[in-house]
Amino acid sequence: MPWRPRSDRTAPGPEGYDAHMYLDALSFLEDERDGFRAYEALGDLADEQLETPVEAAHGWSGRDLMGHILFWQASALDSARELAVNETSSTIDRLDAAWNASRDAGERINAEALARYREMPLDELRRQFADLSGELRGYLTVVPESRWIKHARHQEWFFGETTEHYEEHLADLRAILAAAGA
Repeated sequence: MPWRPRSDRTAPGPEGYDAHMYLDALSFLEDERDGFRAYEALGDLADEQLETPVEAAHGWSGRDLMGHILFWQASALDSARELAVNETSSTIDRLDAAWNASRDAGERINAEALARYREMPLDELRRQFADLSGELRGYLTVVPESRWIKHARHQEWFFGETTEHYEEHLADLRAILAAAGA
């Protein structure tokens, strides 16, 4: 995956306009749900199909894509849990700092996450993949809107780790599903 600083996601357009800015939580939650829906097809693949690397998906397997998406969803969930009770999120601060530490930091973070999910039993990976997106949406409903939907940096974090991230990997998803004949 090509490197890009996280700050690129938050660069506003003309006169401070940001096309991804949400004004209400429900719209964000609906878009997140709609964006993730296509990925649920990975859960229908046989174990062997999930384990097969696909060249058109950067050599990733379905398992790899599931793990990659899960890692960033789990990070967003950790952030939501923190923001439910605090004004700030140490997870957001820590991961942004780590990501921006060097040009290859994002590659390293993603590689370490993939290694962890490759070691996870497939049944556990499937369970987490089926549950985590919904759990994240549930937590976001209890985070005060002033801490995420009306907080530009936090909103951009959640958008970047969910809806935008899903869009970035749609070609990988399609390639993996096509290779599996799904």
